[in-house]
Amino acid sequence: MLRNILATLVGFFVAGIVVFIFETLIGQSLFPLPENANPMDMEWLKANMSTIPLGAKLFVVFGHFMGPIAGMYIAGLISKTSLIPAYIVGAIMILATFYYIFALPKELWFRLADGLFVIAGFFIGKLLAQRNVFN
Repeated sequence: MLRNILATLVGFFVAGIVVFIFETLIGQSLFPLPENANPMDMEWLKANMSTIPLGAKLFVVFGHFMGPIAGMYIAGLISKTSLIPAYIVGAIMILATFYYIFALPKELWFRLADGLFVIAGFFIGKLLAQRNVFN
């Protein structure tokens, strides 16, 4: 039981760090946001979504794809007996992604890509987690 709680917490932490790395450290370094940007402010994001570079948006989508993969893999690796921690991590990542899809004004391609890639990340993460569970 405690192992599964730990697996869920660590998996979620890893997923969040992976998203942060792709969105912020890589994406915003390669494709800087406009001057005076505040990506932590939802109102700024809503008002300035069109000024965010395409490359930065692509790294957001890629981060939302890789986050569930990494988090679910780690959750399965730690749990060893249950896929539930991996499912919880994946579900939280999907819910968070869909929250931002609907909370921010995004182009249709961005919404579709973000939604489809996070779901694909969930299924790939599930496959990787299954390799670690019950083995």
